Amino acid sequence: MNDAEYRRLRDRITTAIWDELDPLEQQIEDSERIPYDIVLPVLRECGAFGLLVPREYGGAGLSVRQYLPIIAEFAKIQGGIRVIVHVHNSFAHALSEIGDDQQRRALLPGAATGERSLAFALTEPDYGTGADLGTTAERNGTSYVLSGRKWLITNSDIASHFLVFAKTDARQVSAFLVEREAAGLSIEPLPETMGCKGGEHGVITLTDVTVAPSALVGAEGDGNAHLERALEVSRVFIAASSLGTSERCLDLSLAHARQRVTFGKPIAHRQAVQRYLAEMATDIHALRGMLADAAEKWDAGQRIPAESAMCKQFGLEAVGRVTDRALLVHGGIGYTRKHSIERLYRDARLNWLEEGTPTIQYLVTSRELLDGYRFADRFDPTQQLTTTS
Repeated sequence: MNDAEYRRLRDRITTAIWDELDPLEQQIEDSERIPYDIVLPVLRECGAFGLLVPREYGGAGLSVRQYLPIIAEFAKIQGGIRVIVHVHNSFAHALSEIGDDQQRRALLPGAATGERSLAFALTEPDYGTGADLGTTAERNGTSYVLSGRKWLITNSDIASHFLVFAKTDARQVSAFLVEREAAGLSIEPLPETMGCKGGEHGVITLTDVTVAPSALVGAEGDGNAHLERALEVSRVFIAASSLGTSERCLDLSLAHARQRVTFGKPIAHRQAVQRYLAEMATDIHALRGMLADAAEKWDAGQRIPAESAMCKQFGLEAVGRVTDRALLVHGGIGYTRKHSIERLYRDARLNWLEEGTPTIQYLVTSRELLDGYRFADRFDPTQQLTTTS
């Protein structure tokens, strides 16, 4: 997408975010329900569902560098809306890379318009993720029969298709595309969450769900490789979400510091408040640089396992500090349920759990370093990126 087209798209989405979606914040927080009859048409109309769908399938075909500012903008408003956009686009991006031609043709055009909604089905109540799964996919003639339970499945209330990870033998994990209406698939809600309210993170039960061989994504045993590839870039998306939330907190804190008066002066004149603001801006500036580096490398064709994990981890640390300081700048009023700072503080905590906990990010980074991953040993901003296959 050229610069002029991209600017028009960003302007259209930004207008939709602030004119049509942001005013819904209090309604969603109070009811703990997203009014899908309002939100989904707005997202479809502004083009938010097709951001990472290749243009040949009707999407915008954005690069990661182009996508990050948009998902960051969504992270400034009510968190449940950001989650819809993030999960849908992350799945669409993954399918465009790991799906075969038939799967891409079947799902991506509908994903681009929002006619089809997509979600991952990985986490389980009695197991973990990756190789530690209880869900199985057994051969039955030419078909597969899936059985097991998934939970905390984001967008489970609106998804038309799930990417289900299951064991095809004792050691191999495979990925399958499963329709919502598949016989034997049932969905039930979990209790409402601390933040990012309004959407559903439900339980999916698969009871002898039969799928055709065409539902298998890639080859048997490719599931963990697919997952690693998808998480590698999606962790950068989470870091961008942390950036957007941090930027909104700083904007609100600056405005409050200028307006709130104590002892005859705005609190912006107090050195303690000035320090908080400076620390917030420093975290934001550093995170922007990390995101720019990761996006440039990914778009150039490089793998970024360590960079993406570091991006996500630093993003968590940054948004944690920024939301803490924003609450301190606002004082008691920021602790009230009617203030956006209180909501941003809660919403940000989901970032710790999406796409792997902080412990996982440390593990991934250290593993890559110890395995000889080529991480620059000196700072050289003039170094040209090289494309690798």
